[in-house]
This record gives sequence, C-alpha cells and structure tokens, in this order.
Amino acid sequence: MNWVAWALLSAVFAGITAVLAKVGVANVDSNLATAIRTTVILVITWAIAYAASPSGGLSMPGRKTLLFLALSGLATGLSWLCYFRALQLGEASRVAPIDKLSVVFAIVLAGLFLRERLTWHQAVGGALIVAGSLVIAWKPR
Repeated sequence: MNWVAWALLSAVFAGITAVLAKVGVANVDSNLATAIRTTVILVITWAIAYAASPSGGLSMPGRKTLLFLALSGLATGLSWLCYFRALQLGEASRVAPIDKLSVVFAIVLAGLFLRERLTWHQAVGGALIVAGSLVIAWKPR
C-alpha cells in the first residue's frame, strides 16, 4: 500500500476514535480515559513492533531520533489529553473538525522548521480546512 492508502486508513480510524471516545469519556475523568487509551495503544504497538521485527530483534535508534520521538510523544500525549477533555465538554461532530486544524498547523510548521515549500495547493487547501472546520463547529445561537 502507498502513503495515500495508509493516510486514508488513519482518517477512518480517527473518525471511529472520535465516536468511541465520546462514549468512553461520558462517565470518567478525561485524564483517566486518556491513560486507559494510551495503555491499550502501548500494548498493541509494542506487540506489532516485536512481531514485525526481523528475527534479530529490535535495535535502538540513535539519541537524536530518540529525542525527537520523545518530543513527538509528549506532543501526542498533550494533544490526546486536550482532545478527550474537549470531547467530554462538547459534541464529537464539532470537536473533531476543530482537532483537524492540526493539518493546517502541520503545513505551517513544516514550512517553518523543515523548510518545506508551501504551494498554492496547500495554501488554498489549508484555508478551506480552516473555513470548513469553522462552519462545522460553529453553532448559531
């Protein structure tokens, strides 16, 4: 499978996650809900890493790689804590589109820090994502 297929699967699972998480956080502290979810992810991902590793086992990456993966994990954890709290307080159909503004932040940050060139396609697409997120999340009084 190519990257598009994997990205689409990611989007499908993220959509399912929003609905399941909304039900899951209904009667529990959002931080505890995040901890439970993270534990499940931890067990599954280690099992996949071991199962998919060559017969020689897993080898540890270098310090720079570990640092950036750790920082990425920190950002992910903070994102999940905020996401679960938002789901606890708001409707999943309104929280999820705001959460997907992460796409726009990723485009901007990739340009600033990774020196990726911003194309007009990305600029227009990013603007449409912002507009769509606001339209979906906005609720008239």
